[in-house]
Amino acid sequence: MNIREEVYQMKQVSPLLAASDGEQRNEALKRIAELLAGHKEEIFAENRKDLAAAEQAGISPAVVKRLKFDEGKLSASVQGIAQLTDLPDPLNRVTLDRNLDEGLRLMRVTCPIGVIGVIFEARPDALIQISSLCLKSGNCAVLKGGKETTHTNRILFRYIREGLVKAGLPEKCMLQAEQHQEIDELLKCDDCVDLLIPRGSNAFVRYIMDNTRIPVMGHADGLCHIYVDKDADQEKALRIIVDAKTQYTAACNAVETLLIHKDIAADFIPKLSEVLSKEHVALRGTEAVTRLTGGEPVEIQDFREYLDLIVSAAVVEDEDEAIRHINTYGSHHTDAIITEDPEAAERFMTLVDSAGVYQNCSTRFADGFRYGFGAEVGISTGKIHARGPVGLQGLVTYKYRLYGDGQIVGDYASGVRQFHFRDNNKTE
Repeated sequence: MNIREEVYQMKQVSPLLAASDGEQRNEALKRIAELLAGHKEEIFAENRKDLAAAEQAGISPAVVKRLKFDEGKLSASVQGIAQLTDLPDPLNRVTLDRNLDEGLRLMRVTCPIGVIGVIFEARPDALIQISSLCLKSGNCAVLKGGKETTHTNRILFRYIREGLVKAGLPEKCMLQAEQHQEIDELLKCDDCVDLLIPRGSNAFVRYIMDNTRIPVMGHADGLCHIYVDKDADQEKALRIIVDAKTQYTAACNAVETLLIHKDIAADFIPKLSEVLSKEHVALRGTEAVTRLTGGEPVEIQDFREYLDLIVSAAVVEDEDEAIRHINTYGSHHTDAIITEDPEAAERFMTLVDSAGVYQNCSTRFADGFRYGFGAEVGISTGKIHARGPVGLQGLVTYKYRLYGDGQIVGDYASGVRQFHFRDNNKTE
């Protein structure tokens, strides 16, 4: 059976998953967590096969770090599932309850998107996050992970499917795609797939967007900034920068560009250079920076997303220049200001056009688990439907239900009847 046929069958069962009880979906999540924890040694053994293959292929240490699935990542994944289980059911919530006229009641009710195709990078914990979020929100999911984690993804999916089947959910509500050519087949399933969420490189995401008629949600780049204001607590700034760059260097919310106010540059940049050097982070700066640190200057146009122990830096005239730089060169992902001036922070947060804007904290907080969403399917830098870490609320849409008693539009068009709009104040 090819992927089109499997996705077509998934589309047929999607209403059944959408109609499932919230307790049943929670039961599936609990069973999945138990199965993953109970078979951890088997899972770790499969992961070691992927790690060995990656090292043999000469894959960079930053990417290998993403591939590793150990006790810590399993514990975090299980904790994420538990957090997700405790969240309210996102389905069948009434967000509008209005009488249009006597005996004519309109309700807007949340429901799943339907069938979601998620194509994600080689990170085993992403498979768990994505599948659990889709289950909780009542969405069927086609899951395509990176080839570098083939063995790990395969065994994880086995226990995910076993858990949902044991809970009585349709077996065909989850599908794992393993072959690369299946991506192109999936892109053509616009009659069966309601949404695509790609997670990967800029070129990969652009390819998906350019080669499908299916709506696409996600982000291509994670070019995150930290602006150190003239009124920053410098020790606080250094601690935050180190965390944002080194806590997980390969993440899309790691800081890539630092902007320093000119009034503190001479004092702050040498301290910054020393601290980053201790952390083995290479500092690449404009001429105003390298005059204080040494090395060859780089142009602002060459600043980019490194996903490595490298960070760019520039000196800016004031907060306005920092905001212009971020809005011009940034990816609208997550950007932070370090300042003790609340007015400067509020201005920055209002004018910076990003999905996440922070004061005095690390950009690494841009994460569905850390936001209390349980997990995330990805981060969206778009502005329609979902923005930032996409958790449960980003995976539901709504439908309008109209309850009548024989009313017809002709009576209202002719003036025989009039609308009498009245909200019932029962919405969430």
